[in-house]
Amino acid sequence: MSEHKSDFGPDLGEVFGPHQADGGPDLVQLLTPEGERVEHPDFSFDLDDEAIKGFFRDMVLTRRIDTEATALQRHGELGIWAQLLGQEAAQIGSGRALRKQDFAFPTYREHGVAWCRDIDPLRLLGLFRGVDQGGWDPNDGNFGLYTIVIGAQTLHATGYAMGMQRDGVVGTGDPDRDAAVVAYFGDGASSQGDVNEAFIFAASYNAPVVFFCQNNQWAISEPIERQTRIPLYQRALGFGFPGVRVDGNDVLATYAVSQAALQRARDGQGPTLVEAYTYRMGAHTTTDDPTRYRLSEDLETWKLKDPIQRVKAYLTRNGLADQDFFEELDHEAEKLGEHLREGCRALPEPKPLDVFDYVYAEQTEELAEQKAGYAAYLDSFETTGGHR
Repeated sequence: MSEHKSDFGPDLGEVFGPHQADGGPDLVQLLTPEGERVEHPDFSFDLDDEAIKGFFRDMVLTRRIDTEATALQRHGELGIWAQLLGQEAAQIGSGRALRKQDFAFPTYREHGVAWCRDIDPLRLLGLFRGVDQGGWDPNDGNFGLYTIVIGAQTLHATGYAMGMQRDGVVGTGDPDRDAAVVAYFGDGASSQGDVNEAFIFAASYNAPVVFFCQNNQWAISEPIERQTRIPLYQRALGFGFPGVRVDGNDVLATYAVSQAALQRARDGQGPTLVEAYTYRMGAHTTTDDPTRYRLSEDLETWKLKDPIQRVKAYLTRNGLADQDFFEELDHEAEKLGEHLREGCRALPEPKPLDVFDYVYAEQTEELAEQKAGYAAYLDSFETTGGHR
């Protein structure tokens, strides 16, 4: 797709060259693990230091959501929880690159993206507590429902992106109108047929979708080396669109690459595959024991690349944040933790009839009849001395 040019930056089809399987010397990185800013020939971070402080806040609070939810599961308040420990930069960088009119399709782990789209984390806890069906309004923040079926959301995202084309909100040149879609998935999902089918449709229709793969090295207990012989981003070339590998623990680079890929989509230049090269420092879910299949030495190595610590190092080294800033953020995190602990336990029990309200935007006559029939069935228990 080297024939596609745009005025927002380099042509992605020309820029994204080969990388090595271990991350590679050409990995897009703008902030080193030591917290030093570095230049990249094709991507740059165009926001100020206040924005970086905002990204730091986002990541700290997202990690607190993860920590509290894990603790709540351990105390029996949640049935399960999918951790994102170590993947905060990938999610916050890409999430903050989205515009209001863009739409995100998550898996079941995009708690940081949900935070960026102003979804109350209590809504996420409700799903894992089993008191709702994940039925928040997708138009609230343009953030789709959590998807448990591995890879299915990539097809949803591609179809939605094709709909955007037909609605005339792609390639108009109006920054307040042109929109794109981002589909989140993991390295394990890249082996699913749904994902590859989504690639085919997106390429065939030049759909405005960014496929954002968080390669955290493990598909539950299956290492990435058992899933692919080449870096995941290179698979995009076989489908006819560009791919890039970015340091997924670098929030600045993730933002810059996501911003470029999303703008390319909004401009009508089609799909891009972004491989955020990161590491899942926690478990796959709270039912998983990663000590059974991975080495502790690997985990310790990746801790040195912690996405939060590298931004803290940058802020501290350059005198951009003092102790008061960090203490105030710690206090904010404590308040968020309290909100989650108290709010989770106070979540109301689900109402059986609510499930009918989240099928269609406008209820059909047939569905209304089904709802009425089920309501009559529930009422029958009251007449026989039972209760709902």
